[in-house]
Amino acid sequence: RLKIAVTEAPADGKANEAVLALLAKQWGLPKSRFAIEAGATGRSKSVAIEGDATELARRLETWWQEQAFGKR
Repeated sequence: RLKIAVTEAPADGKANEAVLALLAKQWGLPKSRFAIEAGATGRSKSVAIEGDATELARRLETWWQEQAFGKR
């Protein structure tokens, strides 16, 4: 579970789009590979990421290490 904060207002799906754009940028993937799977109108969301599970796990691990210990 990740806690993400964006400055976009929740109106017209702008906050959801901002969340997807932030994840795509951080993980170096096209925004089109991300989708809100559940919780589109709530504060808690489930996000689906399209792609190879092994590659996605590697990207997530790399991202997590950078967040925890800083970029090396």
